[in-house]
Amino acid sequence: MKRREFIATLGGILVLPLAARAAQRAKPPTIGYLGPLTESAQRDWTAAFLFNMRRHGWVDGDTIEIIYRWAEGRTERFAEIAAELVQLKVNVIVTAGTLATIAVKQATTEIPIVFGAVTDAVGSGLVANLPHPGGNVTGLTMEQDDTASKRIELLRDVIPNLRRLAVLVNAGNPGAIMEIGGAQTAARTLGLGDIATIGIRRAEDIAPAIEALKGSADALVVVTDPLVSSNRVQINTLALNARLPTMHGGREYVEDGGLMSYGPDISDMFRRAADFVDKILHGAKPGDMPVQQPTKFELVVNLKTAQALNLTVPPSILLRADDVIE
Repeated sequence: MKRREFIATLGGILVLPLAARAAQRAKPPTIGYLGPLTESAQRDWTAAFLFNMRRHGWVDGDTIEIIYRWAEGRTERFAEIAAELVQLKVNVIVTAGTLATIAVKQATTEIPIVFGAVTDAVGSGLVANLPHPGGNVTGLTMEQDDTASKRIELLRDVIPNLRRLAVLVNAGNPGAIMEIGGAQTAARTLGLGDIATIGIRRAEDIAPAIEALKGSADALVVVTDPLVSSNRVQINTLALNARLPTMHGGREYVEDGGLMSYGPDISDMFRRAADFVDKILHGAKPGDMPVQQPTKFELVVNLKTAQALNLTVPPSILLRADDVIE
């Protein structure tokens, strides 16, 4: 082989590994996104997350790659999706809801996990405490006692003769169960006595549960949960047929026929979740990042549903509402 050809060949041999290493270094980080609901149900949350990621310079398909997996309200799929994302060796996993986040935490102790919204992160065992979560999990939590009390106060403002209150809850979700304690405390404080707790575990339980409340409850508080969210149209339709005013934790329930909702702005929480992800991608450890709480709450009222129930919503409530559906 001639000297010039030998040098060219040797150069090619050296360049190929260097190019491969450069391509490897240039590969964008990957985010696994476990959505407990459907893609359409979480559209606003996802949009808020992506908007803030772009503000930090992270653009899906360019500077990052996001792998979406939607459980569509099927809690039995959480563990399967979590295992898949771990196997794909993503850099960060973003999720929401207590059960989904627990499933991801059980699947990995190494990959950072950011939850956009869970109920009682400490009580559910996701973190050691809010200022110093420890481990590989952090995010935003909703501590529901004050919120539950506010929901019941608002219901009583709309239904002055409110006496008998029922709560519909997924009995298989520890985060949802925790919310009942706050509601019971608030009900006793307001002189309503004990709350009738109606537990469901699957979609087929919803119709008989609400049917059993006919004539025995003045209003129904619906505890937010993937199972409940996936069946919110059915819940609101059955409640309306049973002449039961409903109180929910998020605006999407009211847009689908519920009477009222009061709770944290989940889209804003997902926007803030992007701040966590950005810091982690720059080297921060999730265990050192304090868990945060919601700062924005919203009240939404559906006047169509109020009229169908022959209820008059006081002007004071309408003035305070962030949105009124007419």
